[in-house]
Order: sequence, then C-alpha cells, then structure tokens
Amino acid sequence: MSGADEAAAVPASPAPAPTRGRARNRGRVTTAYLLTCAAIGVAGGVMLWGAGWISTVLFATVPFISVAIAGLWLLPATVALRLLERPFAGILVGVISGLVVFPFLGAAVWWAFFAELAFLVGLYRFWRTWQYYAGAVFVGVVYPIFAAASFNLAAMPLWTLVTFFALTIASCVAGVALGILVADRLRKAGVAKLARRRPALTP
Repeated sequence: MSGADEAAAVPASPAPAPTRGRARNRGRVTTAYLLTCAAIGVAGGVMLWGAGWISTVLFATVPFISVAIAGLWLLPATVALRLLERPFAGILVGVISGLVVFPFLGAAVWWAFFAELAFLVGLYRFWRTWQYYAGAVFVGVVYPIFAAASFNLAAMPLWTLVTFFALTIASCVAGVALGILVADRLRKAGVAKLARRRPALTP
C-alpha cells in the first residue's frame, strides 16, 4: 500500500464539537453572574444591616421619619438589575442580602421584588431607566398602605398623610437613583462584563 493510500486509510480526527466551546462560555457567564450577585448581595446586606437597625430605632421613636431611609432597601437590587440586566438578578441579590442581614430577610426580599417588578411585568424584554423609577414610585405608594396599621395612618391628619406618602416616594426614588449611579459607575469601570445580558464571549 502506498503512502498516499495509507494516509487515506487513517480516519480523520473528529473536529471538536462547537457546542463544547459554547457550553464553556455559558458556564463562565453563569459563574460570573452568580459571583457578581453574591458580591452585590453581601455588600448590600452589610449596608442594610445598619439601615435596618436605624429604621427600627426610628420606628420606635419617630415612626414618621423612619420612612426617610426606606429607599435604601431598593439599592442592592437596583444595582444588580442595572449592572447585569438579567431576569431575577434583583430578587437573587435580595435573598443574598437578606441572608446577610438575617433578621430582616423578609424585608430584603420584599423590597427586591418591587425593584424587579417593572421588568417582570414587561417579561424582561426592555431595560429602560424609567422602569426603575416606576417601580420606586409604585412601592413608595404601596408600602405605606401595607404598613398602614403599623404607622396608624388612619389617625393622621390629611396634610400629614400626604407628607408621609410624599416622603416615602421621595426616599424610594432617591434610593433607585443612587443604585443607578453606582451601577453605571461600575459598568463604566468595566465591572461584570461577562455577567451582563449581552456579555462579550470569547471563542
């Protein structure tokens, strides 16, 4: 058998399956996503630990003023959603933050849900800045209603009631604005490139 015939008889090595590279990239994206959420969640939990106890003290002494820091509970989820633009990033960060600040686990997840709600309603097809603020205004209205008995809203004069709602909404909008600012700064610095909705994958 000639050399050419021998070469032809040797079966060619199968080309590597293209799905392997995609699977590795997906694994890297998932890992980067989870690590980013964990970092934001832990940092947010440390912040919320202080905010939670301050809010508790204020509620026991001057409950009207305690809502002035309500917007801080939206901050971690807002940072995650703005930075990553991925479904359930806000809720995942809320869970992680809640585990760090365990006595306030329910509150952390509750606020994170409202940070994510505007995107959930749109089935995560759009990631517009106004959606963050829509969620902030909505929870700023809903929170006093849910906590009406705790704050004894029924006994408040009308002007006090209006001021209470306005203060809550302003706090929520400010918390979202701060979260957007932090996320935009992180994105500009190149943080979490791989974990974003449209990560730059390497072949």
